[in-house]
Parts: sequence; structure tokens; C-alpha cells
Amino acid sequence: MGAVYFYHLTRQPLENTLPVLLDKARQAGWKIAVRGTDPARMDWLDEKLWQGPEEGFLPHGRTGGPHDRDQPILLTTGAEAANDPACVMAVDGATVEPEEVNALERVCILFDGNDDQALQHARGQWKTLTGAGCSAQYWSEESGRWEKKAEA
Repeated sequence: MGAVYFYHLTRQPLENTLPVLLDKARQAGWKIAVRGTDPARMDWLDEKLWQGPEEGFLPHGRTGGPHDRDQPILLTTGAEAANDPACVMAVDGATVEPEEVNALERVCILFDGNDDQALQHARGQWKTLTGAGCSAQYWSEESGRWEKKAEA
């Protein structure tokens, strides 16, 4: 049974935080699906990942390619990911279902704490997922470093 971790971004933007979390998930040996809501935004994230440092390169691809199944990290806007991920990282308010949390090793929900709509959406996701019995943790970087603020 997996768990969902909420990451409340207040100091670092998504394009800085996501690669750190992706690297940790890869170190755990997991394949990852990064799930968003807007194809253009996923293209933007793809470009940001390609621009990262060479020594910390994160092998990845956009969904719809000929090698989706083999991708260690697959960027998608769909609920299904061809790479059979052990971890889903949801960004920009992407939907996460309780059944997914229970079936995967980990689900990470990253949200912009400086965007009131994103904050409200994440609060709704917390209530829905914990209400369905999912194990959850809430992490904040408000103090300047990541700290666990809540657990359910």
C-alpha cells in the first residue's frame, strides 16, 4: 500500500523542486510518471529537464513516443502511463484517485503555495485522499528547508 506526499512549494519553483524529487525516486529504483493537465506546460517541463546539469541528467520522455514503455520518467497529461510507473508526481492540479495511491509505491502532489487556487485544490485533494483512507504526508519548505508538517 502506497502513500501520497503533498509538497507545498513556497520558496522554490516547480522546475527546481521536481528534478530533486525525480532524482530521489530514481534512486529508489522507481519508474515515474509526471502527470500534468496542460500539454504545453508538459512541453515546458520537458524542456526544463533537458536544460538541467549534464551530471544530473534525468532520462525522460513525453508521452506519445515510440519508447514510452521504456522511459524511466514519462511526462503525460493522461491518467494512464505506458511506462508502468511505481510513482506518480502530479503537478498543476492533476487528478489523483485513492485507488492509485494504494496501488503505487508513492504519489507526490506538488502545488504552488503562492497560488490560492492551487492551494485550495491541494486542500481538497488532501481531504478526499485521506478521507478514503490513504496514508498521507504534508511537506512544506516555508522555513527554508523541507519539513513534514502533517501526517494522516
